[in-house]
Amino acid sequence: MSLAYPRRQRQLENLVKKFGLPLEAPIKWDLLDMALTHPTVSESANYEQLEFVGDAVVRLVAAVVLWDNYYECSVGDFAAIRSVLVSDRILAQLARSYGLELYLLVAGSATTDQVGQESRFADSFEAVLGALYLSTNNLDLIRPWLDPHFNELAAEIRLDPARLNYKAALQEWTQGQYKVLPEYRVIEIQQAQHNEDRFNAEVWLHGKKLGQGKGRSIKTAEQAAAKVAFLGLPPQQ
Repeated sequence: MSLAYPRRQRQLENLVKKFGLPLEAPIKWDLLDMALTHPTVSESANYEQLEFVGDAVVRLVAAVVLWDNYYECSVGDFAAIRSVLVSDRILAQLARSYGLELYLLVAGSATTDQVGQESRFADSFEAVLGALYLSTNNLDLIRPWLDPHFNELAAEIRLDPARLNYKAALQEWTQGQYKVLPEYRVIEIQQAQHNEDRFNAEVWLHGKKLGQGKGRSIKTAEQAAAKVAFLGLPPQQ
């Protein structure tokens, strides 16, 4: 059943096409609409409950993908790889790849809140997964387009000594070597334009700058700086 608002219906259909799903698929459009509605727009009909469902869905998809492709891995490896796959950073990255920000309804301060953008995109992405799951009560509308992303990312993570989480890897190194945590200094780039990196981060240790990076959010900027620092560490014996 279509929405009562033709313009919004067309918007959601465009998103579904990006997923590679046919418009004849049994999608509950009202749920998909709710999955892309921020709490600032509606206190009751928003994505929060669908996000709760989607959180379980994305973890299940990640687990199945790992089982199908890397069943020889230990449970510890499964958990470590899945934690990256379902992180806000990766989910927000996937959300941006489908232009989810074009369909997410927000209001008030959320429209200009750059700091919370990553978690907002990740939350709405999970909510979309929740809506698609509840449309059929299975993963048929999700796995055809999400599996390829997770397959590619899982392969990258397995080959990366930092498992694509350079902040955690750098922290582990500094604690092991010096029993201290690295310090991050982040500033907002005042002249940043739309779709440009908005934050600049530096990571310091014992008064020495180890790396610098930029990102659309504070988290991504810190990850970029940590990557530079981690890759510049002396080879471990």
